[in-house]
Amino acid sequence: MINNKSERSLAVGFVATLFLLSLTFILSPVVKFSELENRYLQAVPRLTWDNLMSKKFADDTEKFVTDHFPLRGDWVSVKSAFEQMRLQQENNGIYKGKDGYLFEKFSEPDAALVAKYADVVKQFAAMHPETNVAFMLVPTSVGMYPERLPWKAPNYPQKNVNDAIADRLQGIGNLTYMDGFEFLRPHATENLYYRTDHHWKTLGAYYAYEAYARQMGWKPLSITDFDVTTVSESFLGSFHTRGQFSMLKPDEIQAFVPKKQTHTEVYVADTDETLPSLYDDSFLRKKDQYSYFLGGVHALMKLKSDFGDGQADLDKLLVVKDSYAHAFLPFLTQHVKEIHVIDIRYYNGSIADYMKANGITNTLMLFNTATFVGNTEIMKIDN
Repeated sequence: MINNKSERSLAVGFVATLFLLSLTFILSPVVKFSELENRYLQAVPRLTWDNLMSKKFADDTEKFVTDHFPLRGDWVSVKSAFEQMRLQQENNGIYKGKDGYLFEKFSEPDAALVAKYADVVKQFAAMHPETNVAFMLVPTSVGMYPERLPWKAPNYPQKNVNDAIADRLQGIGNLTYMDGFEFLRPHATENLYYRTDHHWKTLGAYYAYEAYARQMGWKPLSITDFDVTTVSESFLGSFHTRGQFSMLKPDEIQAFVPKKQTHTEVYVADTDETLPSLYDDSFLRKKDQYSYFLGGVHALMKLKSDFGDGQADLDKLLVVKDSYAHAFLPFLTQHVKEIHVIDIRYYNGSIADYMKANGITNTLMLFNTATFVGNTEIMKIDN
């Protein structure tokens, strides 16, 4: 009898808990950005016939429920505390590596999907034969420093992915492939990546700029042409917030400001506002300090530089990118009058129509390897 009552109580308690969690989930406002995880959360899934047939709706729904689960941040913190008590070197897909580095787990991607994404880039270039297209694919820190992972931590080499994509992109005359390993590996002993965040540091972005400028036939500025200033010494990035590992030394954030500056205004189409600078100091007092560069993620921006009596190397450039471009773009403002910037994850218009309307014949696509192979939004490049 006691067992039956106990079982009924457990069942009632379980159902009540599910009901309360469901009610909390339904009534809670949809949050776009997670300060804890330093990333944009899955938006409300769009129910369309194409999404249903491709299973995108089901995948997005699962991500949405996971991202917006009630008290998600508290559960992440509690789980991390228990994992560290057990001396675990991995939590929430983040490894605690050597030299104070945190790394995101990188598994072997679906080869068919990688080929499909590469084919979209190739098709884009083929459909715009009058356009000079450069595709830059940059490794993340785990791709550059796999030897700093914990002993026997599973990791698929990102170089294999970059090489497979390089092979896939051959055969289009107006398409140039730029492998980040080629211009970053010679500087691998330098601090190219943040230890606690998924982005490269400004120094890593500088070497990418140097390589791109030379590919375009421009003379890149040397490091001595910049005043390198440390704007923050307290940056704990996305890997820290996801892994929740304690006793970590914060990262520094540096700005490379040209000694001979060209004034640049930043127009943000999302909010229809014009910002007077490439940098937003207010983010240095927030969790998301990387948004110091360009004020964070926007679907569409235009960077317009005043060269005065000087001559720009290029009038217009379209950059289709992920957030790795944010520390990179300020360097390009020293060469290009107008830089149109589209984040493919949030821009839903036709890129071809945008190029035609704005008279753009030079395009740079800049992605890190993990984002490129892990985000179906890349298919929108073909719009």
